[in-house]
Amino acid sequence: MARASEQMRYRVDGMDCASCASKIDTAVRRLKGVEDVSVSVTRGMMTVKFDGDTALVPALEKRVTGLGYKLSRMPANSSVPAAANKDDACGCGHDHGDHAGHDHSGHDHDHHDHDHAGHDHSGHDHASLGAAKPAAMDSAKVEGLHGHDHAPGSGPWWKSGKGKLTIAAGLALAVAYGIGKLVPGYETWIFTVAMLVGLVPIARRAIAAAFVGTPFSIEMLMTIAAIGAVIIGATEEAAAVVFLFLIGELLEGVAAGKARASIQSLTALVPKTALLEQDGKVSEVQAETLAVGSIIMVRPGDRIPADGIVVSGESAVDEAPVTGESVPVRKVPDSNAYAGTVNSDAVLRVRVTAAAADNTIARVVRLVEEAQESKAPTERFIDRFSKYYTPGVVVFAALVAIIPPLAMGGAWDEWIYKGLAILLIGCPCALVISTPAAIAASLSSGARRGLLMKGGAVLENLGKTTAVAFDKTGTLTEGKPKVTDIDGFGLPAGEVLRLAAALETGSSHPLAKAILGRAEADGIVVPQATGAKALGGKGVSGIVDGTEIFLGSPQAVAERVPLSAGQSSRIAALNDEGKTVSLLLADGRLAGALAMRDEPRPDARAGLQALADRGIRTVMLTGDNARTAVAIGKQLGIEVRAELLPEDKQRIVGELKREGYAVAKVGDGINDAPALAAADVGIAMGGGTDVALETADAAVLHGRVGDIAGMIALSRRTMSNIGQNITIALGLKAVFLVTTVIGVTGLWPAILADTGATVLVTINALRLLGAAKQVTA
Repeated sequence: MARASEQMRYRVDGMDCASCASKIDTAVRRLKGVEDVSVSVTRGMMTVKFDGDTALVPALEKRVTGLGYKLSRMPANSSVPAAANKDDACGCGHDHGDHAGHDHSGHDHDHHDHDHAGHDHSGHDHASLGAAKPAAMDSAKVEGLHGHDHAPGSGPWWKSGKGKLTIAAGLALAVAYGIGKLVPGYETWIFTVAMLVGLVPIARRAIAAAFVGTPFSIEMLMTIAAIGAVIIGATEEAAAVVFLFLIGELLEGVAAGKARASIQSLTALVPKTALLEQDGKVSEVQAETLAVGSIIMVRPGDRIPADGIVVSGESAVDEAPVTGESVPVRKVPDSNAYAGTVNSDAVLRVRVTAAAADNTIARVVRLVEEAQESKAPTERFIDRFSKYYTPGVVVFAALVAIIPPLAMGGAWDEWIYKGLAILLIGCPCALVISTPAAIAASLSSGARRGLLMKGGAVLENLGKTTAVAFDKTGTLTEGKPKVTDIDGFGLPAGEVLRLAAALETGSSHPLAKAILGRAEADGIVVPQATGAKALGGKGVSGIVDGTEIFLGSPQAVAERVPLSAGQSSRIAALNDEGKTVSLLLADGRLAGALAMRDEPRPDARAGLQALADRGIRTVMLTGDNARTAVAIGKQLGIEVRAELLPEDKQRIVGELKREGYAVAKVGDGINDAPALAAADVGIAMGGGTDVALETADAAVLHGRVGDIAGMIALSRRTMSNIGQNITIALGLKAVFLVTTVIGVTGLWPAILADTGATVLVTINALRLLGAAKQVTA
């Protein structure tokens, strides 16, 4: 009777790249009884489906640990809650008092609650004219989102196995240099021992991989290179190369661990608990237990614990983590509410429409993981080339040493000598050093200009970029509104600003800050407002210098005083430019208007033009409302796609790739994470969220749009340099290979060829440090 298939899941510690996953997959599939294997680098997990024979388990675990990885068996159906937060339900620094910020959700310029330095304001909202509500989330079931297990190997790098081995190899090399100078006659043996400290574990992994189907792994390449160097007496070089290899492996592991942790940190945006209404009572429950149809209460300052629809209440909600909306969105009954967004100023009752595994943040986590796993990562050059180069050199050296004496009566000493020389010439030390040297120089050059790139694969892909998709808020724009226009209808513009600033004093809302910031920039002394109060959904009023002042939306003001055709036309023109307009009344007469908008970065247009000059297509992908996005896009001369949710951005990136573009995605928020991961290269802007920075392949720390073009130029220069290095290394080897075979050169010239190639490619790579002096567009 056939056994029923079973499935096991493991955490895999030490798996840092696609080649690691491939090696494990190949080894496990070769075991009899294994039906299917799924290895996830992103999640640090392996899932094995087998025929149910439990005798297979020890063999499977021994095979993977023999490759140098650590396994930890996971219980069936194990999961980590999709939400994790600190005791503070808000977790975002919002005050839980009666005050709240302005909300900007539609044409209505509603003013809702917020506290102005002790003023009892019951409501104050500057609505974002023309803002559109985000489209409803696709209700299709997204499965498997609970299984986001904590990444393995999350401790300090120096406590990891790779860290300890690297430190030991480095100390052994340092000791060897010291003792070797004191006892020169034993240098060869001393450096050989130092080399073996690092090489023995590498060789063990290489041999294990060879026996299970991967004979020419990077470990095998290093083992052959080191042994070859020892054979011809270059033990010092062998020890140094092994140490450098271990450093590279360690750095790769640290980067992979951070990437895993950053993805999982997304779940912290969703609160751990929720206030559930049931039978007329409110009780605190675990957010992950909420069922579809449940009614939950969300207090001011709290994060919304689940996706749902507002049943009652009106409030502003900060949706930046989900949609990228630059200002809070007004929520009224029947509005969509998203998990992880922040309720600002009034209690909301929300009917849950999606379980924890299906909420917005869980979707983002799933999208990031799937996008990262679906990438076709660039294979490291040395691994790819070694499939042919290393075995070819070893075989050729052996043939040179053996065939002439056997077939042509040549002297054994002469041809073994030539074989050793060829082995040295073929030693890939120059290749091992040249590519990392170019990459290191380029990364250093970029870092000096605030351009961070996560490895050689990123450098290569950046140079191939033919389309760049930008987020708007915080990427092309500065991420905070500014007062762009002040029109005096009844009072001078300066007086309009002075009176408006008096009403806004004490508010921390972005639009209030914009008004106060403009007043400060203009050197205006802001008077104190007395009797300030907000009129629910209308505006805020108070007494300033004995004058009754009201600041509100055009709709609210129109209910109090008539607007002339000219004034209405001016307001409409500002609205068409994507600006939020507030009108000021002084003693019942229209005094003026203030328009605000999140403005483009100073270098945005020049930066986009620099990309266009290189033949690169640019497009804006934003969750902000269409009117504002189109206005900014027109100003910058960029194609616009607006009102997008995270999966929409990811979808559009996929469409560009299918059209044949090599796509770079630039963003600064959590809502950009799936698209950053789906693109050929994801670039995070300075000041962005930790998640965006970790999910991205590269980062522009200074937030300059022009740095994107500079980063691409640096990438192309680097790849050209690597090509030159490969030509130098292989060219010298080819010349000395021929001269050695015909007897013109021997072992010492071969040593000079190998060492000379290493020196030349290193010097050539260091030229990339001058790239830091390039002028950024």
